[in-house]
Amino acid sequence: MSEPVTVPPVPPVPSAPRTARERVRAELTSEIKEVALAQLASSGGAALSLRAIAREMGMASSALFRYFHNRDALLTELIIDSYSALAEAAEAAEERAHHQSIEDRWAAICHGVRGWAVAHPHEYALIFGSPIPGYAAPPGTVAPASRVPLLLGDLLGDLRAGPSYDAGAHPEPSESVRRAIDPVRPMMPEAVPSDLIVRGLMAWTYLFGAVSFEVFGHRHNVILDREAFFDHEVRRLAAVLGLVSAQS
Repeated sequence: MSEPVTVPPVPPVPSAPRTARERVRAELTSEIKEVALAQLASSGGAALSLRAIAREMGMASSALFRYFHNRDALLTELIIDSYSALAEAAEAAEERAHHQSIEDRWAAICHGVRGWAVAHPHEYALIFGSPIPGYAAPPGTVAPASRVPLLLGDLLGDLRAGPSYDAGAHPEPSESVRRAIDPVRPMMPEAVPSDLIVRGLMAWTYLFGAVSFEVFGHRHNVILDREAFFDHEVRRLAAVLGLVSAQS
């Protein structure tokens, strides 16, 4: 029998280098966003002004409008960037703990969310703070906003598939509650029962409630070591909600 022929891997085709104009556009777009975030930090979303940004950057308003045609277009990009960065932090944290227990993975996701939020309070406020008057988020923000909930959904799926999961320990909720959570079902792995979805929604709500309390100053002069307390509370919550398997 002849020796098998080994076909060498085809090297990836390098992407074409960006033109000078494309590089300048990317750099200016990034600078516009940085100035906009600074403006949001100082005055809030309602006061975000493309003309003010143009003045600060020494640009003509007409030139800036070639990058973002109105305030809402800029806000949408900032919101997508913020959701994406938050999700990347949570996903990276979960990946580092992926082969550990359900409890450790849950805690890793929570710490990933908190760590990013504490380091980027203005971006966090943009996506989890008060609604911006006159702004309605377009459908393009849904996918990036769903990444952390989907990550938690995967955790529920793994919990449900584990050998220690006891479906009888948590009876299914009423029909009205099952109907209430119907919009969430498509985001969940197959066979995750309604009661576990409810518990996941409670955990998701608590996570962002706890982070928001800290970011928006409601734990100031209340909790001293906030990181240690946060780690304790999210692990305690996992036990209370039955998200921790017997093997965790």
